[in-house]
Amino acid sequence: MEEQKKVAMTNETIPELPADAFEPHAVSETASEHIVAPEYSYWKSVFRKFFSSKVAVAMMIVMITVFLFSIIHPMISGFDSMDTQNINNREAWFQPPSLQYPFGTDDVGRNLFDEVWAGARTSLFIAFVSTAIVMSIGVVVGMFWGFSKKLDVIMIEVYNVIANIPFTLVVMVLAFAFGSGIWQLIFAMSCTEWIAVAYFIRVQVMIIRDREYNLASQTLGTSTPKIIKNNILPYLVSVLMTMLSRYVPMFISTEVFLSFLQVGLSEAIPSLGRIVQKNAMFMTSAPYLFIIPLAITALISISLYIVGQTLADASDPRNHML
Repeated sequence: MEEQKKVAMTNETIPELPADAFEPHAVSETASEHIVAPEYSYWKSVFRKFFSSKVAVAMMIVMITVFLFSIIHPMISGFDSMDTQNINNREAWFQPPSLQYPFGTDDVGRNLFDEVWAGARTSLFIAFVSTAIVMSIGVVVGMFWGFSKKLDVIMIEVYNVIANIPFTLVVMVLAFAFGSGIWQLIFAMSCTEWIAVAYFIRVQVMIIRDREYNLASQTLGTSTPKIIKNNILPYLVSVLMTMLSRYVPMFISTEVFLSFLQVGLSEAIPSLGRIVQKNAMFMTSAPYLFIIPLAITALISISLYIVGQTLADASDPRNHML
């Protein structure tokens, strides 16, 4: 009896609720597929990783400053390497660095500041155009080389022949054969170097091409160019950035070396190599004429290499930490 009284008292204390007090719970079929994780963006992660390196950011600022000076200053100064208007004015010869002449003057009174930036523009133009040609041809050929067994038989023999000829010797012979000039030097430096890029890309493609998703794409009838574009290239971004960071400084150094040997460019074309070669005789009497252009060359090469290597590391998804 006591239990019945308790149940009756409990039922009396519960108020009656209206019919619309509850709503049916909507069940989403995709709710179970939702992954609780931070939103990931590849390029945001690349830039986040790159800008986390203070050294790389500092070198990038230096690189951009040098590029701007190389592009803008020669247009303002109108420097002419054949200008000898101060050749009879001995007071303008061998002026040390000052406010009027930040880098000093040379043996005929030319402003070394104007000459260095005009030469840097030429050297950078040659390096970037040569790198673009070598990378474009090498990547395209290397992609198909890594996929085609018939092409591999031919190209491996071509590579074995060209790779055994010293690069500097080939460039010097071609430079002598085609004469002095910017485009002749670009052709000489990029004529055979693309084969090294193609061989390296071929090895990378052979590592990736037999993975399950590529075999599945081939089984479904996907064309080779589409597989290369969608399945292979995205995996080689960091590799390509590494190669870019290596080839641009290398071509700058090659141009400087060849110009130092008086090969490739004429005296009428200013370049960092020509300036270093011309002023090497003043290393003891006026060392700034040799040291300053050499330091600018080293600064360009080092900044390009550090920025390129850091960007290559940042473009590797395995280095992205969420």
